[in-house]
Amino acid sequence: MSVESGERALEELVGAAQLASPAELPVVLNRYTEAMGLGRAAIYLVDIQQRVLVQFVDGEPELELDASPAGWAYRTGSLRVEGGRSGGVNVWLPLADGAERLGVVELNMSTLDGLKLRRCRTTALLLALIITSKRSYSDTIAQRMRTRPMHLPTEMVRAFLPPRSIGTGRVVSTAVLQPAYELGGDAFDHVLTEDVLHATILDGMGHDLASGLATSVAMAGCRNARRSGADLNELAGTVDEALAKWLPEQFCTGVLTQLRMPTGVPRWCNCGHPPPLLIRRHRLLHKALERPPEPPLGLPASLAGTARQVHDVSLEPGDRILLYSDGVVESRDEAGEEFGLERFTDYIIRSTAAGQSAPEVLRLLIHAIREHRHDTLSNDATILMFEWQPPDPLPHHPWLSPRGRPCRTGPRNWRGVG
Repeated sequence: MSVESGERALEELVGAAQLASPAELPVVLNRYTEAMGLGRAAIYLVDIQQRVLVQFVDGEPELELDASPAGWAYRTGSLRVEGGRSGGVNVWLPLADGAERLGVVELNMSTLDGLKLRRCRTTALLLALIITSKRSYSDTIAQRMRTRPMHLPTEMVRAFLPPRSIGTGRVVSTAVLQPAYELGGDAFDHVLTEDVLHATILDGMGHDLASGLATSVAMAGCRNARRSGADLNELAGTVDEALAKWLPEQFCTGVLTQLRMPTGVPRWCNCGHPPPLLIRRHRLLHKALERPPEPPLGLPASLAGTARQVHDVSLEPGDRILLYSDGVVESRDEAGEEFGLERFTDYIIRSTAAGQSAPEVLRLLIHAIREHRHDTLSNDATILMFEWQPPDPLPHHPWLSPRGRPCRTGPRNWRGVG
């Protein structure tokens, strides 16, 4: 196929995918992949607990995330090539929208060369964007990502949740929230505005619909104030007033943070919640972010006779800040032993040192916490972690790549000249 024909086919894919319903998307995709010599395609989405990969077409078998080539591609964010059962090759590619992992796509073809490999990668990149655009208004995609019915309070809270992971070249923020189907009042939020990462964790009082409603009001209050340009202290005040007005019997604990990405200076306000944790160079800096406690959200600080305090600290490149709910460390096994703060932080440090990405570290950790409780949690467990990683400060040099690494081919190829 000529370059012109390939571009025309790609244009047709994008145009047809925009108009296709989620149920029609696999048909549109296969029409393109077969025309491009990439064979048949199969889309797999990760379930909301990140345990299995579920095929987009209903009725097909699930694939275990920790015991399949498809799962390996998802966990590592890397391409996987294997020999096909009836000859040819199977290519597994991760589907990701930035830092957010969606699933994988499988392509089965007779042969694989450099041009086909490039087309495979392009297909996966486009497909991730298409799925992301459709899942905001598609119950089909939401249904495929669930393995059992969801309780109403959980449905309400999850309607407010952002993607599990977001990021830029300077920062990655990722979160996990369990139990997936019977939540109480836990929630998280993270978003980017210009050069600031906003990250929030909330824990509503109780474990019922009222608790989930309080958390939802608190999240809406945060977003409303943030989008109006409110400072962190004003933002907390907006949430206080909203809860006091609309749900006077409810309150939330939480940590509200803002990280300025160019400087690596986070500001935070802790409202009756466990203090954030700082991990630097694979070590927990004990009590580095511990400050005097503030009243929970919904109990205005003015009632206590004090104004809410906003704190700040300077980060070093590679630092990770952890926000977590008490259900993480207080989870107990049958013998009554807590999972504990030491085990919690040690798990993150060891997984990070082993080279796991931030989203994969939290996926493994939340499963370890569930296994500690034999796959049942008596309280919500929520973790949000963000990592600041600014660009290398090294000056540009003709024999260095843009990330400061030696360029084997010399300055001409690096600059795209010869």
